[in-house]
Amino acid sequence: MTQKKPSNTERRRIAQEKIAAQRKAEARRQRTATIAWVVGGVILIAGAGTAAYYGINSTNKAHAKAAASAQASDPSIDKSASLLATTAHQSDGATVDGVVGSNEMENLAYHIHAHLTIYVNGVQKNLPYGIGIIPPYSLDTSSGSPFVSGGSAYYYLHTHDETGIIHIESPNNHVYTLGNFFDVWKQPLSTTQVGPDKGTVTVYVDGKTFTGDPKTITLTKYKNIQLDVGTNVPFKNFSWPSGY
Repeated sequence: MTQKKPSNTERRRIAQEKIAAQRKAEARRQRTATIAWVVGGVILIAGAGTAAYYGINSTNKAHAKAAASAQASDPSIDKSASLLATTAHQSDGATVDGVVGSNEMENLAYHIHAHLTIYVNGVQKNLPYGIGIIPPYSLDTSSGSPFVSGGSAYYYLHTHDETGIIHIESPNNHVYTLGNFFDVWKQPLSTTQVGPDKGTVTVYVDGKTFTGDPKTITLTKYKNIQLDVGTNVPFKNFSWPSGY
């Protein structure tokens, strides 16, 4: 008997349950990490500051080297033909535009979402899962489409799936931009180019035409952004699933 594929509504429900479970797990890890930092601070005050500094610095360098290697070799990296570009060459954990990427867990103090849709000559191009998440990935495909439920480190700006939802998760309410997101992804963005595709770029923000530099668009709660490269596609609103 052929197994019935889950509906879009069912997939969204499953994805929401995953996110909720992930948030609880991250909150538990954050509490553990806070205790570790307090203990580390006491050690620094006790006179081990210099050694701790060099130890942390060496750890960060080692992490960046390992992350770069993982980016190039991890078989779980999204390679779907529908993508604008893959994450194979994205940032490796170093801070980009003030967006920290060496976090071993997600920051949930400030947690909002924006959405990005991209069309190239009338054809929709998806964002890959794992932008801003350092491999190796833990992939969950139980809903019928991949969802990154874990990675070795997170940027404040990242994607868990191909829905176009950008997660903004940071320790404070600093406002980041679409340019920051593309810089983490290491893809170009301008009025004449989006990722590898060139042409006149028409920009919509919440249904209204935006004529400025797309890099400056702020990523605020529930903002819907659409980029059309070449052929102009009328704005298509994104229906936010419950739980975001």
